[in-house]
This record gives sequence, C-alpha cells and structure tokens, in this order.
Amino acid sequence: MKQHHIGIQWKESLKFEAEAYGQKLMLDGDATPGELSTGFRPKPLLLISLAGCTGMDVASLLKKMRVEFSDFTIDVDGELTEDHPQQYTRVHITYQIKIKPEDRDKMEKAVNLSKERYCGVSFMFKKFSTLTSEIVYL
Repeated sequence: MKQHHIGIQWKESLKFEAEAYGQKLMLDGDATPGELSTGFRPKPLLLISLAGCTGMDVASLLKKMRVEFSDFTIDVDGELTEDHPQQYTRVHITYQIKIKPEDRDKMEKAVNLSKERYCGVSFMFKKFSTLTSEIVYL
C-alpha cells in the first residue's frame, strides 16, 4: 500500500513549516491586525491540491492526445459553511485554456477523465461537497 508522509514544525504563533519529500511550505493562521501573514491557510491548500491534481491530469491527457495548448489556468472557488467545523459544501472548478476549436472535444474528454477516473483529490472532495466545473476557451 502506498503511503505519504508529511511533517510540520511549529515556528511561532500560528506559523508552522511543513515538509514533504524535501520540499517546504509555510502555514499560517489568520493574521491579527498589524501582523503579516507568512504562509498558506490549511483549507485553501485543499483547493490548491484539487487544482493541481486535475491540472496535472488534464495536461498529461492532452499531451497523450497530441493536443497543443497554452495559457492554461485553473481557478477553484470553495463555499464554506458558516458553522464550525467549517467545511466546503460547494466547490467550482473553472478551467481556462487556449486551444484550437477543433480540439475542444478532447479538452472536455480530458476534464471528464480527470473528474471521473484519475484525480483522487476530486474523488475525495465529492465525499463532502458538491463539485462542479466549467471550461472557458480563450
């Protein structure tokens, strides 16, 4: 069974340094007035993970399909509950890409394959939120 391991070390206040596979990332809570935030908050990191997972899938699939593309960006909007523990109830992914009109069906296929088969982060999100998406062609 494949396993992942991460570690975090407290630095000060709500600041932690995370490390995984030799890479480091700063985590921080909400900055108090007059204090500078120096890292990511945990919940937005979930959205970043979702965007990264599906983005890597789509880029890989388009490459395998021999589709040329550029200006590929992904925006993810997450709606949190008001009550604690706050969690994402609705998440919307917007794929923006410059691609030839004749390859749009391949882009749609790549997005669907990512959502339905390859992106484990997307699969996890579906367990606790409504996940929607759209493609904007540039």
